[in-house]
Amino acid sequence: MKVSVIFLILSLSSLLLEANPGIKVKITKKALDYGKQSSIEFLKQRLKEETFKDQSGQDTYGFIGFNYTVSKIKIDNVEFPNTSLSLISGTGIKLVVKDASATVSADWSVKTWLFKHSGSGSFFISGMSITAVVKVSHSVSGCLKLSLESCETVVADIDIQLNQAYRWVNTYFTTALIEPLCIFVGSSLCPKLDSEIQLLNEEFSKCPAQTQINPFEIIDYSLINSSSISESSIDLDLKVTVYPVEKITEPPFKPTAFDLPDENNSMIYVGISEYFFQSALLAYYTSRSFDNSAEQELSSYFNLTTDTLKNIIPTIAQLYVEPLPVIMSVGITDVPVISLHNDKLILEFAGSMAVLAMLPNSTTQSMFTLNIIAGTHANLTIFDQRLIITLCLDSVLAMSQSQTFFSMQASLLDNFVSYILQTGIILAANAKLKDGIPLPLLDTVILMKPNVRIYQGFLLISTDMI
Repeated sequence: MKVSVIFLILSLSSLLLEANPGIKVKITKKALDYGKQSSIEFLKQRLKEETFKDQSGQDTYGFIGFNYTVSKIKIDNVEFPNTSLSLISGTGIKLVVKDASATVSADWSVKTWLFKHSGSGSFFISGMSITAVVKVSHSVSGCLKLSLESCETVVADIDIQLNQAYRWVNTYFTTALIEPLCIFVGSSLCPKLDSEIQLLNEEFSKCPAQTQINPFEIIDYSLINSSSISESSIDLDLKVTVYPVEKITEPPFKPTAFDLPDENNSMIYVGISEYFFQSALLAYYTSRSFDNSAEQELSSYFNLTTDTLKNIIPTIAQLYVEPLPVIMSVGITDVPVISLHNDKLILEFAGSMAVLAMLPNSTTQSMFTLNIIAGTHANLTIFDQRLIITLCLDSVLAMSQSQTFFSMQASLLDNFVSYILQTGIILAANAKLKDGIPLPLLDTVILMKPNVRIYQGFLLISTDMI
């Protein structure tokens, strides 16, 4: 239902808290113009599908009084050649329709004391105009609410054409029918617009503030401040915090303020702060979804033995004369840290790698444990309404937790750990990240040429849509 594209972007439950947002959304006049075109097409279709109530009344023509009934009223075609949709600062949206026209078919009947006749005919309605103001507010339950604050309609003229067999009736009675039919058509448009708005409000009330985005995390898209409406855009401040599924508690850090660039060339701008990403990383860490539980699979993938490690740690060759299989266990020891700088997203991990030898009796013996600090950067793309993050390894620093057991060659050790991370852990992390982060937009919206830019403290997505 394309008419609801612009409005449904706003349909997020509101907590009305005074706080800095995790995500800012700006909907520009360009988006509104797109919404106008799709809204008009939708309204035309709905008017053609509408069934109108029969209209009956009494009137006189000259000295003859008559009763009339117009039934089975159906709009066959409607045109809105001159329409505009604009923003009213602090209030909402203004719709203006001028010079609209419609072709209506209907059955009719006329009854006087002299005769009674009925038949079918067509009505050409011209010079219709509508001026409506839709107020944007919030319901008691905290959801977006639209209300028809004012609505005025004018119908200039109706040309009535009856079937050929009853043209003589036209001569006497169509002039008298024009005024009541103009009143009927004009009085029907505003209630119809209001009923469509109420249908949208019903949709708004169904929109959940929290959505589970994967087995580990829930995301809160609630609106934390009242929407800001200017003459050029509608601006939304969204909480957008990510929580672990098991326990929804607020992160120990708060979002910092940021401002979107003063641009209006795209339909939609979405600014995503460091806070949002950091809450997602905290949720991942808390839910232990970073843990590598498939130790055997990781080790079998690399197929390492004690003989493989002797070039890095020569002492191993002395302790394990016969080559033994090696098992590795890699884990994250602290919440990863993300930082957004101009044109770059940096992610740092602190972890540990335990390396064990598999003895002939199927028990394991710890050889050494490494502390690891890994630096990565992220490539960002948008696909199917989601922000896709792909990690790339930049640097690795590996240190043994105990320097007394083995003497290690630092450069070889770093290269070894880098290889394990790049071909194993980073690959696995990217597989988990491939589902992406859902953007606060509708499934019915298709993004056109989305662009991602990284600023200090936030990244910006600018896009058009269809």
